[in-house]
Amino acid sequence: MTRMVTCRKYGQELPGLDAPPLPGKRGEEIFNTVSKKAWGEWQALQTMLINEKHLRLIEPATRKYLTEQMQRFFDNQPTDVAEHYIPTPP
Repeated sequence: MTRMVTCRKYGQELPGLDAPPLPGKRGEEIFNTVSKKAWGEWQALQTMLINEKHLRLIEPATRKYLTEQMQRFFDNQPTDVAEHYIPTPP
């Protein structure tokens, strides 16, 4: 049976993640409040930000930036996008 969560991004009961995506308290919070759908969308945005902005994950400032962007994404606040990015229509 699929584990359901009330997704903080969508405000709906949706299928949850199979396991915490990160270690520690932050991972548990995401596991309990973020749907698979929202997590997948965040991963796509994160990948785009890393690639288009040439971010280096070894740098603490980069990890802090991505954490802030992740929180903004899940809370439906504006997030950064890559310059010149044109979203593909659904």
